[in-house]
Amino acid sequence: MNILIVAALFFALSVAPVYAQEFANPTLTLQEIQIPAQDFNRVRADAEFKSFEKSHHGNWQVTIQNNLLYANPKGNAVLRLYDANDHEKYIDIGMGSPPERRFWAAFNLPDIGYIPATKVDVNGWSPDSKIIAAHGDSPGITISNGKRIVVSNVDLNEFAVGGYAVYGMDERSDPPAINSGTFTIDIMSGDVSKNPFHYYPFIVSGAVGALIGILLLIKKRS
Repeated sequence: MNILIVAALFFALSVAPVYAQEFANPTLTLQEIQIPAQDFNRVRADAEFKSFEKSHHGNWQVTIQNNLLYANPKGNAVLRLYDANDHEKYIDIGMGSPPERRFWAAFNLPDIGYIPATKVDVNGWSPDSKIIAAHGDSPGITISNGKRIVVSNVDLNEFAVGGYAVYGMDERSDPPAINSGTFTIDIMSGDVSKNPFHYYPFIVSGAVGALIGILLLIKKRS
């Protein structure tokens, strides 16, 4: 049974991109950003806001690959995503240092304040897995820590990503949070109805994660 599932998956991987090339989506926006490791060696108050080349409205997805080398056990890597229309409205996604690898997400919303959304104290993220935050005007925001969905369909009232900031230290007197490494974010947005195949790689990523979880569960039961 497992062989049939894997075979079907590889068939989908080989066929769907061919069809994807036959479509064009004029609304699609893609952007990759490499954030220098030293940018995390600052406190939240000193974090520098940086605008994206273009704001991402409606349906968007941010994929995070954290390959930073942490400098001390109290170091963090926090990515803050700002709404394009209101900088008091933002999303925090935080990743703590090994060995605990804490993970958390929170929202700051006007008239409501800072709202913790999820917190995983141990093994909350892994450098081998990508963190994904996906948003749609109807379903809201969903966040995966690379292992499972930890925030599901939270309505942020038409959140449009316009920029970001990063930080990783609690106090200016703290030692550096990060030594070296890479931190990459990929942003994709557009009207999926114009060409749903452009979302194929991200759908496959989720499907592969679900498949691995199912196979592990079957193995444990057997």
